Order: sequence, then C-alpha cells, then structure tokens
Amino acid sequence: MRAVQYLEIGQPPRVVDVDVPEPGPGQILLRVTAAGVCHSDLTVMGWDAADFPYQLPLTLGHEGAGVVEAVGEDVHAVSAGDSVIVYGPWGCGTCHACALGRENYCPRAAGLGIVPPGLGRPGALAEYLLVDSERHVVPIGDLDPVKTVPLTDAGLTPYHAIKRSLAKLRPGSVAVVIGAGGLGHVGIQLLRAMSAATVVALDIREESRELALRSGAHHALPSDAGAVDTVRDLTGGAGAQAVFDFVGAQATLDLAAQMAGMDSDIDVVGIGGGTLPVTFDSPPYATRVSTSYWGTRPELIELVELARQGVLDVHVERYGLEEGPQVYEHMEAGKIQGRAVVVPQG
Repeated sequence: MRAVQYLEIGQPPRVVDVDVPEPGPGQILLRVTAAGVCHSDLTVMGWDAADFPYQLPLTLGHEGAGVVEAVGEDVHAVSAGDSVIVYGPWGCGTCHACALGRENYCPRAAGLGIVPPGLGRPGALAEYLLVDSERHVVPIGDLDPVKTVPLTDAGLTPYHAIKRSLAKLRPGSVAVVIGAGGLGHVGIQLLRAMSAATVVALDIREESRELALRSGAHHALPSDAGAVDTVRDLTGGAGAQAVFDFVGAQATLDLAAQMAGMDSDIDVVGIGGGTLPVTFDSPPYATRVSTSYWGTRPELIELVELARQGVLDVHVERYGLEEGPQVYEHMEAGKIQGRAVVVPQG
C-alpha cells in the first residue's frame, strides 16, 4: 500500500510503498477513507535527532477515518463495512483514567510504550490503518468521513477545553479564541453552539479572520495590542472570562494574559513553545491557567452526535495521498484554511 512517511530527520516526508498490516486478536484493519493533517506534525518533524522520541520510518497522520476491512478475534463492536473514525490518544485501558474514557490522560501509557497512531506508531496517511482495539473506533454511519475526520483532533481538542470553562461562559461573558485555523475555527463553532458568550477571534491572517466570522465569531481582530483594548472595551474593562490559545507562541500567550479578567480561564492548547509566567497577581486573581491534550472517548462520541445535528461545519481542503508531502509544504507556508484532509482512495 502507499503511505506518507517521515523517513529521515530533517528531511520532508515522502510517499512510499509498505506492506498492508494484518489484524491480530482484538485489532481492526481499516481501509482509510480520510486522514486529517495537523500542524503538530510539523512540530514533530522539526525535532532534532537527539530529541526525537519515535522510531523511523513513521507513517504520519493522527486523524483517521475508514471502513472496517477486517477484524481479528474477539472484536464484536464493529464488523466489516462499518464506517468509523479513530480515537487517537490511546491508553492502557485498565487504569482509573481509562475506565472513565480519559485515555488522553492515561498515566501508564508512556511507561508501557503506548503511543497514538501517527505519533509513534503507523498513522492514517496511508491506504490502510491498523487500530489496536475496538474501543478506539467510533461508528459514524452515513456521515461524510472527509468532513467528520477532523473531529478526532481539530474538534475533540477544543471541545475538551471549552467544556471545562462552560460554567464561566454565561450571557454577557466574552470568550477569546486566538488562532482561527484548523482547531480554532471549530472552537468558534462550538462556543457558539454551547455557550451564550460573545466570541472574539484573533488571527494575524486576514483570510483566517474571514473564516472566523463565517464560523460564527462576533468579532475577528488582528492579533496585536489593539485587540487587547477591544476586549477590554467589550467587557467594560473587566477582561475576558475565557481565553483559548490555539497557537501557544510567546506573543499569543502574552496577549492572553493581558486579555484575561479576574477568575477567568486561560487554556493553552497550541504548542508554539511560549511560556506564561504565573505569580500571585499576574495573570489576574483567581485566573486558572491550564493546558489541554486531546479529549476523552465519551467527548468524541458527543461530537459525532453534534455533527449529526448539523451543529458543525468543518472547513476542509481535500488532497490525494500522493499530495501528502505537498500538504505539509502548504501548511508551513500558511496556505491551508481550516483543515487539510487527505483522501487515499481518490
């Protein structure tokens, strides 16, 4: 089969031929129908050899959707022909966190060498994908896999973050979304569907600000000091009740700290490498600063239900598998709007 693989540190990925895997006991083989491409892959491919934690070659792609091609023994939840999406942050399956469906926070996964597809084990940017357990697939029925596959990360990650702040997003509140890209534009839609907050989107690119407005943002502003004044004006000087930073760079974290009000939430979702100093009075009193890693299995099931209700409209750009390396070039150049999705079967 054909697959997009990262083969050598510092070199761009290539499309290569690899063997089709066979499912063992408890495993599921998917014929991939869609694979989302994430900016975090660029971060992974930017690590040097001394810091690189995975074995190469690595088939990329941690957002996967597919049709069940075959199953191993003791698989009962799905059967051949079912259309599913893949829950990415795999855990041990037996600890307390995993029992609650919070495999994204499994404390045993790293020690056991359990890693997500595309981030340590073969991923979805291929014609076939091997999934380790039936608990890691969610049936989607007749939903379009191309529009649905981004929910596995670009939807799940903001959904997880937003749910934790919902109690603060009352009528009259303001929520700020920094970065209106693949995750951010979905986060805007979720905020509009789940809360009564006024949503303010920030992005350096005009086209991304336009996407933010189409996604439901009440305001879309350049990511600069002027945005701080606007947020303060909108809140009568009090500051935002929640700031979701989908970039995580130093400049955006600085903006987040300046926009947040007292007893607010700052959720650092992006992995841009910035830091946020926390002292007794900065950020403002009672501000909760947190990070997010993906989301839970129950939350992914909830997202699929929201998709069935027509709440979400993920903006996708379609590519063929052979164009996989080109997608990363476009992403690095800032040319992707919303989420890039590779369709291996044409």
